[in-house]
Amino acid sequence: MSTKPVLGSFLWYELMTKDPAGSLAFYPNVTGWGVSTMPSPAGDGTDYSMFAIRGTPFAGCMLLPAEAQSMGAPSHWLGYVGTTDVDATVAQAAALGATVYKAGMDIPHIGRIAVLADPQGASFALFRPESGTTDNMGGDGNPQGGVAWHELMTTDIAAAWDFYAALFGWTIFEDMDMGEHGMYRMFGSGEAPIGGIMIRPPQVTVCLWSHYVNVLDLEGAIDAAKQGGGVLAHGPVAVPGGDRIAQLVDPQGALFCLHTKDAQA
Repeated sequence: MSTKPVLGSFLWYELMTKDPAGSLAFYPNVTGWGVSTMPSPAGDGTDYSMFAIRGTPFAGCMLLPAEAQSMGAPSHWLGYVGTTDVDATVAQAAALGATVYKAGMDIPHIGRIAVLADPQGASFALFRPESGTTDNMGGDGNPQGGVAWHELMTTDIAAAWDFYAALFGWTIFEDMDMGEHGMYRMFGSGEAPIGGIMIRPPQVTVCLWSHYVNVLDLEGAIDAAKQGGGVLAHGPVAVPGGDRIAQLVDPQGALFCLHTKDAQA
């Protein structure tokens, strides 16, 4: 993990789940993550559970709010994208058609956050670190447990692109023709792409962001997920460049994805 630009980088992840204890037991067996806790930064006397890679937390695990559950929201992963001014970015996003779920709020000793949905309905969050730097944030790079890729499944690639590029300054690296699956747009803000945008397949019923986790043994991770109550939704399949991926659903209903550099069939 290393320093990267605040603006446009994925800096944190949060699993909003109907069963935090079950989720905290499930993922370490699949990804090799550790689990740690800290007193709630909101100061409400509750612990905040986190997933960690080699002792460094990079994601949180929280109970999906009752209000969200009552509205039919499923368990899901939420990606936090960096910005240097949360409130200005919220205002800009709202003017571009976003829904604001949680306006800017300060988390003591951590930074300022907000939660939104893009105009097509995919949820994402904003984060300005209190330190102003991104040292050891985001869980990137590690071949076991690190986040490898970020993928938006949407109903309108062009509209979604215009929205996110305006907010975060992302640039297009390549548009790939995926045949019957349509165009796949790879994007980023540095020297290498960090994610892709594609049309939501029919089996995915809502627009959403998914995040791909590195594993050294893809088949072993899939088996561990199945043994823990997860379901294989797609794959494993090879992707351009020789890497392989799989998409799964955890026991609480959250979509998550795995990635490996191992190109063996």
